[in-house]
Amino acid sequence: MSQEATSTVMMIVVMVALFYFMLYRPQKKQAAKRKALLDSLTVGTDVVTIGGIYGKIVALDDKTVQLQVADGIVMTFARAAINGKVTVEEA
Repeated sequence: MSQEATSTVMMIVVMVALFYFMLYRPQKKQAAKRKALLDSLTVGTDVVTIGGIYGKIVALDDKTVQLQVADGIVMTFARAAINGKVTVEEA
């Protein structure tokens, strides 16, 4: 193999490694973290939706979550619409 061909192959290998460590791996970690969050939801947990609505989970199933957003007001959301749990400091 010539010097030029070797350097071209090395550049491709370096680019693939960069894409893996800068794009694929962090995205995979973030997806695993999000799945863990959605799997850990329970009735009574205070959450915020991706739209910024705060509420307490009153019922949930595999695909939907019912949030109590005010006294007597219960809204139904897709489970994937939950952005995170609300901690005591945020409330």
